[in-house]
Amino acid sequence: MRKIALLAILIFLWACTDSQSSDSNPGPDQIVRLSDSEIKGLDPQKISDLSSLRVTADQFEGLTRLNARGNAEAGLAEAWNISPDGLHWTFRLRDNLTFSDHTALTAALFPQILQRLRAAETTAPAKSLFDNIKSISSQDSQTILVTLISPDPSLPALLAHPALAALPLHRIGDAGNRWTSDRPLITSGPYQLIDWKLNDHARLIRNSQWHDEPAPAAQIIWKPMDDSLSAMRLFLAGGADIASDYPASRHSRLVTEHPDQTHSVPYLGSYYFAFNTRVPPFDDVRIRTALSMTVERDWIAEKVIGIGNVPAWGLLPPGLAGDQGFKPRWADWPQAQRIAKARQLLGQAGYGPDNPLEFEIRFNSSAEHRRVSVAMAAMWKPLHVEASLFNSEAALHFAALRRHEFTLARSGWIADLPTPENFLLVHRQANGAGNYSGYDNPVYDQILIDAIAEPNPDKRRRLMRQAEAVLIEDMPILPLYFYVTRSLVAPRIDGWQNNISNVHPSRTLRIRAR
Repeated sequence: MRKIALLAILIFLWACTDSQSSDSNPGPDQIVRLSDSEIKGLDPQKISDLSSLRVTADQFEGLTRLNARGNAEAGLAEAWNISPDGLHWTFRLRDNLTFSDHTALTAALFPQILQRLRAAETTAPAKSLFDNIKSISSQDSQTILVTLISPDPSLPALLAHPALAALPLHRIGDAGNRWTSDRPLITSGPYQLIDWKLNDHARLIRNSQWHDEPAPAAQIIWKPMDDSLSAMRLFLAGGADIASDYPASRHSRLVTEHPDQTHSVPYLGSYYFAFNTRVPPFDDVRIRTALSMTVERDWIAEKVIGIGNVPAWGLLPPGLAGDQGFKPRWADWPQAQRIAKARQLLGQAGYGPDNPLEFEIRFNSSAEHRRVSVAMAAMWKPLHVEASLFNSEAALHFAALRRHEFTLARSGWIADLPTPENFLLVHRQANGAGNYSGYDNPVYDQILIDAIAEPNPDKRRRLMRQAEAVLIEDMPILPLYFYVTRSLVAPRIDGWQNNISNVHPSRTLRIRAR
C-alpha cells in the first residue's frame, strides 16, 4: 500500500508540473515570446536592458507609443500641436483615462513622472535621454505642455520611451519600491503582469481598463533564453512563437529551410573602425581615405559576416535620414580604379614600396571582429601596408579608446533613439573622450548646431545629411556595415512588421485564424 501511495503522489506531482509547463507554451489565445535575457526589473525608470524594456513597454503607456513599424503614434494623448519655434508641445489626453486599478489618470501626473525620473534616488539610467526637456506642466486635467531647450521633431518617439510612461505614483507613494511586487501589477498600458517565475517566464494578461480596443492576444508569455541556439531549437520545436535572436552561424540554413520565419533586418547600429586622427599616420586625411576606399565592404558583409548586414559607406543607417545610405563619390568606382587612386594618395603622403605604411589594428575579443580585421589587413597588402593585429577584452579595449591609446580600432554605435543626431553628435570635439577618433572640424560642429536648432523637419534632415557628408569626406572613421537584428516568427503570428528600430509591441501581434 505504501508503494501505491508513493506512486500516486509522484503521478500527481508529474501531472501538476506538466500542466504548469504546458500552460506557458503557445496556445489558441496565448503568444510566447523568447527574450535574450531575464527581466532585470519592472520599474520603467530603473531599467536599461532591452528585455526589461520590452516587458515594461507592454504594460506602461505614455503620451505616445510606438506602432508595429517602430513609428511614434498617439498613446494616452489623443493629439498634440507644436509652436512655430518647435519648443512648445501641447498634448491633450484622451477622455476618462484610468490605471488598471480604476484610479483616474490625469495631466497632473506627468510633471511628477519627469520629477521622479530626474530625482537622484531614482538613479534612472535613461535620464540623460530627456535632457532636452526643459519642463513638463499640466495646463488643466487633460492638457500637458512640454517645453524643450532646443527643437526636436523626434519628441514623439522620445516620449514613447517607458521611462516617461504613466506610472501609478499613487501606489508607488504608498508601497515605495515594493510596488512592483503587486500581482496583478498596476499598469497604464495594454497588459499587466500577473505572474513572474524567475528564469522561467513572465505572464501578462489584458488590462481591461486600457483606453484602446483590447489587445488581440489575451495573454503574453515572456521566456528568458540566454543561449540563442537553445532559443532557436525551442522555437523550431514549436515551444515558442517568437525568438528575439538566433546564432549567426545558422543564418544560411534558416533562410534556406524556414525563409518565411527568418527575419534579418537592418538595425539602428553602425559598425566601423576609428582612426586616431590626433597623431601620425592617421592625422593625414589622404591616408585615411586611401585605406577606406580599398576595403571591399560587400565582401565583408556578405562573406565575412554573412548574416544579411548592409554594407556601409556612411554613418547613418538607411531610412534614418533618407531612403538611401550615403556614399562617397568613389564608392561605385571599379576596384582597380579605387586601388590606383589609393596608391596615389599614399604616395603623396610618403608611403609606398620603399616606405611601407605600418600600424596596428586594435579590436575587442570576438571572432567577428578578428575576421573583419584580418580581411582588411589582407585587402591593404597590395598597397604595401603592413597591419598587425591586437585584441583585448571589451573593457580594456574601450578604456584604451577613451585614453586615445590606439592607431586604428574597432568601434561602432547603436542608437538610443531613431534620430540622425544620436549618431552624429558622437563625433563632435565637444564629446570629449567619447569622440574616439579625436575628430575636430568646426564646420561639422556648426552644421550640427544649426541642425539641432532647426524646427523644420525637412531642413533639419538635410542638414544632418550635410554633416554626414562632411564627416565621411574627412574620414575619421571607416564605416563597414550596418548591424542587423535576427528574429524568428512562427507562421501562426500575424502583425509582425520588420523595422529599423526592432520594435514589435505585443499589442500589435495576433494569432492567425485557422
